[in-house]
Amino acid sequence: MPASTEATRSTSTTLDIVKVAGHIGAEIRGIDLAAELDGETVAAVRAALLEHKVVFFRGQDLDAAGQERFARRFGTPTTAHPTIPALDGSPAVLDLDYGRTTGRANHWHTDVTFVQRPPLGSILRAVTIPPYGGDTVWANTARAYAELPAELRELADRLWVVHTNQYDYAAYKPSDESEDAARHRAVFTSVAYETEHPVVRVHPETGERSLVLGGFARRFVDWSAEDSRELLRLFQAHITELENTVRWRWAPGDVAFWDNRATQHYAIADYGTLPRRVQRITLAGDAPVAVDGRTSRAVTGDDTAYNSSLAQPGDAV
Repeated sequence: MPASTEATRSTSTTLDIVKVAGHIGAEIRGIDLAAELDGETVAAVRAALLEHKVVFFRGQDLDAAGQERFARRFGTPTTAHPTIPALDGSPAVLDLDYGRTTGRANHWHTDVTFVQRPPLGSILRAVTIPPYGGDTVWANTARAYAELPAELRELADRLWVVHTNQYDYAAYKPSDESEDAARHRAVFTSVAYETEHPVVRVHPETGERSLVLGGFARRFVDWSAEDSRELLRLFQAHITELENTVRWRWAPGDVAFWDNRATQHYAIADYGTLPRRVQRITLAGDAPVAVDGRTSRAVTGDDTAYNSSLAQPGDAV
């Protein structure tokens, strides 16, 4: 094994963890997610998630039911999505069959930030992967905040931002203009959600501060869209600096588990009409808390059914 890889290994006695990039992302090896994981292993995976923001597992033999069993060790699955129907027979699973049933998520975003309580985390399983292309990139929004110039951090601490699932058609040009993609956009926006989040949230487990922005952020509260545009772009540029990212080349059976409270991600749409199918489960989260202690507030739309309808006795909290 190359010395550089050996140097990045975790000293954990329960997990074999290898960093994938310098500031975000680690692969956890030698673990079978279909097995009954003991409490120590679950705690170690959670600690790795909090440290590395996204963790990867290669070659897992999971179906949708097994993916949900694994997810429940870390929280309560939400319904698949606030507006998009779930996989038949699996109300927690969002089936993303790109190019056939859904539009492509080739924009930087944090999952479902248009609701008051965005997911704690997301677990994505590769089902069908093209022979080339289709990678996903994640960015560390906690490091992005920490690396901002002091004056920008102070400004970000005070700002609030409006997130919505309604497309800004004046600024938005879809990369896929097919009828399938148009139908997906219509379903995605069929129920309007709008929420005001702090630009900076305090992580409920680590205490880190991270930026809450991405593709659903439209404008700063009490600012016009025009005045907001360049400052949003500036913050996003810090989040997506290459040194702040990790890129994952998928293979069938791979699983990625990311902390939705401290990341953004982008699914690269560079595989033409080749099939790419992945399935996602999201875990119920809490309302982001600003540095001054105030919490996010819903303007339009109620996320209660999305966040609570799949709770079962024994779910992790």
